[in-house]
Amino acid sequence: MTSPTQDQHKPSIRPADESRTLSSGEREFFMDVATSDLEVNMGPQHPATHGVMRVLLRTDGELVTGAQPHLGYLHRCAEKIGENVEWLQYLPYTDRYDYLSAMNNNLSYSLAVEALMPELEIPRRGTMIRMICAELNRIASHLVAFGTYGLDIGAFTPFFYAFREREWIQALFEKICGARLTYSYIRIGGVFNDTPPGWLQEVADFCDVFEEKWQEYYDLLIENHIFVQRTANVGVISEEMAYDFGLTGPMLRGSGVDFDLRRDMPYMEYGQAHDDGAYGVPLGTGEKGTVGDCWDRTQVRMVEMKECLGIVRWCLEQIEPGPVIGDVPKVIKVPPGEAYVGIENPRGELGHYLHSDGGKVATRCRVRAPSFVNLAVLEDLMPGTLLADSVAIIGSTDIVIGETDR
Repeated sequence: MTSPTQDQHKPSIRPADESRTLSSGEREFFMDVATSDLEVNMGPQHPATHGVMRVLLRTDGELVTGAQPHLGYLHRCAEKIGENVEWLQYLPYTDRYDYLSAMNNNLSYSLAVEALMPELEIPRRGTMIRMICAELNRIASHLVAFGTYGLDIGAFTPFFYAFREREWIQALFEKICGARLTYSYIRIGGVFNDTPPGWLQEVADFCDVFEEKWQEYYDLLIENHIFVQRTANVGVISEEMAYDFGLTGPMLRGSGVDFDLRRDMPYMEYGQAHDDGAYGVPLGTGEKGTVGDCWDRTQVRMVEMKECLGIVRWCLEQIEPGPVIGDVPKVIKVPPGEAYVGIENPRGELGHYLHSDGGKVATRCRVRAPSFVNLAVLEDLMPGTLLADSVAIIGSTDIVIGETDR
């Protein structure tokens, strides 16, 4: 009995051109020739997959006829662990989903737990610090996306430039919490500790410097003629396709869909910040090619970094002295109930669904990971494209394998 996979890859016979006059020997030769698509393993140790992910490509010459992502190389049972440790003990595990935006991961989980604890009040200063850290982390994450995407396509210089400003952000996080990558700083009820002396002023200084550097980055890569040729009209995701696959974040906005959770389903003070004109929502417009192509998705991430500065500056103006964490018991017991909270992570909607029976441990912990959802589009997006464009298309999705596998 043959499997469906074997039937799918069964060689197809391609007869000779009937318009040609062939001798009997030639005719027999061509009728015996059978060809099939070549299967190419991209990964799991391939630099362009940005982690241990395998994409099984099927090609007919230079044309891609199929693509199938294979996951699980970095699976760590995060959700099951969330159902076997206490509420606060699970927080460090959230750092390891999307390890390039750990602050946002901490925030999503904390907001979900707080949704089950309506009596818990979050101090305003704690909220402002949360927003500052989340937006700085968004910039740091997009800098890696910007630098590594250029590296994928062959531009080495932007990668080194991007890490210059990212290093400054990591130094700021190190000063406030002692860690540079996995922070566990945003806690249930607020943040772990107040800002050290001079920290807020250094954040303001960073915003001023980065605004100048941003234009340098934009001209260096985004407007580069070779980069435009490699990304414009490549990997086009239409608005309908974006809806069908449940895409969120820059993947969705790159297709021209005007949706941002910070503005449209506001949490913390993001709604007020938008009303005050602190930030906008950049969209793909097809400026260099077709709406929803690789260039649009990259350009949306670039402009988002600039919009983050507006949010950080708004928070610096609004922040006031006071406590940074609410009255949280040492051993947290969450009232019975269920809650889902989604936030705008650098890669899209990161959501936590939590169910409690009133005890010290969640009875159900489920994570809606944007990288996992966004990755599904590759199977429909890549057939019909050229093999040389595979790296450009996969890189434009900006996935992190820790989040796809969890």
